[in-house]
Amino acid sequence: QVQLVESGGGLVQAGGSLRLSCAASGRTVSSSAMGWFRQAPGKEREIVAAINWEDTTYYADSVKGRFTISRDNAKNTVYLQMIGLKPEDTAVYYCARRSAYALGLRADNYDYWGQGTQVTVSS
Repeated sequence: QVQLVESGGGLVQAGGSLRLSCAASGRTVSSSAMGWFRQAPGKEREIVAAINWEDTTYYADSVKGRFTISRDNAKNTVYLQMIGLKPEDTAVYYCARRSAYALGLRADNYDYWGQGTQVTVSS
C-alpha cells in the first residue's frame, strides 16, 4: 500500500515562495512517475507539474519558470518549489503517484493520492 503525505503549505504574500514536500511510504518514488495537482474552489483538479523515473519533467503553462518539481530518492520524497507566487495559485495542492514510468498529465493517470495541503496567496 502506498501512502503519500504532503506538507509545506501555508499563507504567503504575492511574490513569496513555498516548498511543498510529498513523503512516500510503501513504494519508492524513484520507480514511478509522480505529479503535483491543485484544485481551487469551484474548479476542476488540474496538473501543476510531473516527473518521471528518468527525471523528465512537465509543467503547466501557468507555472513554467516559477515552479520546480524534484525528487530525493534517498528520502523517498518529491518536492514542489514555488516562487513568484500569485493569488491565482491559491488552491489545495495534491501529490500523486502513478503506477507507471511515463509522465501522466491527467488526474486519472494516477493511482495514489495524498490528502492535500492548502496554499493561500494573498494579494
